[in-house]
Amino acid sequence: MKNGQFIISILVSNHFGVLTRVSGLFARRGFNIDSLSVGETDNPEFSRMTITANGDDYVKDQIVKQVAKLHDVKFIEIMDAHNTVIRELMIVKIKAEQGNRGELIEAANVFRGKVVDFTPCTISVEITGEQSKLNAFIQFAEPYGILEMCRTGATALSRGSSCLIKK
Repeated sequence: MKNGQFIISILVSNHFGVLTRVSGLFARRGFNIDSLSVGETDNPEFSRMTITANGDDYVKDQIVKQVAKLHDVKFIEIMDAHNTVIRELMIVKIKAEQGNRGELIEAANVFRGKVVDFTPCTISVEITGEQSKLNAFIQFAEPYGILEMCRTGATALSRGSSCLIKK
């Protein structure tokens, strides 16, 4: 993670408008969201948001205090970067010419990626990992020609038996 960057995990009610209220709070307070990942939990009544943002301790505390006040927020926690598994998913479509397809497939294997689409002129690779790994693959692929790319943003869980909410 970059210097000053932190990850917040939020358990929220799983219904319409919650994402708008959380992101709207960030906008009203002048806080930027670097990445946002949201998905239903094992309990369909709740969704889990993973938000990556930047700022000092004051900004971090203000975000937590303001978000915690929202009605649909059930629990919020700043993730400890040293005790958290953090992953992103990325799919990259790269220009694949006759002479470089083997190199691109080999690179996908080295980065523990998976070729998910292969046409006469393109190759699409799916890679999961830490931000630095994904950035390294982008740097490798740029000279070949990145045609299209999408990333999920960070998703994070605490290591070991620590959970967002104890059951």
